[in-house]
Amino acid sequence: MADKILKKLNIKVWRQNKAADKGRFETYTIENISTGSSFLEMLDILNEKLIIEGQDPIAFDHDCREGICGTCSLFINGRAHGPDTEVTTCQLHMRKFKDGETITIEPWRAKSFPVIKDLVVDRTAFEKILYAGGFISVNTGGVPDANAIPIAYEDAEESMDAASCIGCGACVAACKNSSAMLFVAAKVSHLAKLPQGRVEAKKRARSMVAKMDELGFGGCTNTGACEVECPKSISITNIARLNREYLLARFSE
Repeated sequence: MADKILKKLNIKVWRQNKAADKGRFETYTIENISTGSSFLEMLDILNEKLIIEGQDPIAFDHDCREGICGTCSLFINGRAHGPDTEVTTCQLHMRKFKDGETITIEPWRAKSFPVIKDLVVDRTAFEKILYAGGFISVNTGGVPDANAIPIAYEDAEESMDAASCIGCGACVAACKNSSAMLFVAAKVSHLAKLPQGRVEAKKRARSMVAKMDELGFGGCTNTGACEVECPKSISITNIARLNREYLLARFSE
């Protein structure tokens, strides 16, 4: 199917110089956008137009543009990463929009993700949670042969599924409480299902949950919005596993 041309789009975008400033929406008009263009390519074209007109370009984050790094996180028309499923913003294409449509673009709305500028937010809170325990520090020896440590197929698959989390923050943005439970659960689960991760399991669960609470993320009320908007389809069953790991850690104190 040949790409079509969107003759006119109204881009309503959040502009904010820094976290302490009061932000506001500004609307721009852009013309002749191919439906084969990615959403970020459309923003690039808009920024070129703004620069030519002597205006400040819109700040937005991106890196790989392959759905791997998670930095392109935007709230588009009321949905994390926009009107598509299992994609990041960089994988969203303009064919999902209609000619003449008004597209509203916002940054993640969470106290723990303060705005740096415009659509860019500071997500180092996730890094701090990982630093608190999302790793293996014990000596597990050299790289073993593939079959040296037998792992059940189901455990290996669940571990890999959880490890696919890219830390984009869509779960936090989609949650009415700005909870980071799905992110923390994924990082705990992918190690909890492997023998190498069991050595520090109790310390990991306690430390990561404590850091999450300290950073001001909200509590989980199991609405499931996080799973729906996750570009990697991380299951909320991981949250049940996190709760189990945390309770086991607390009971053993």
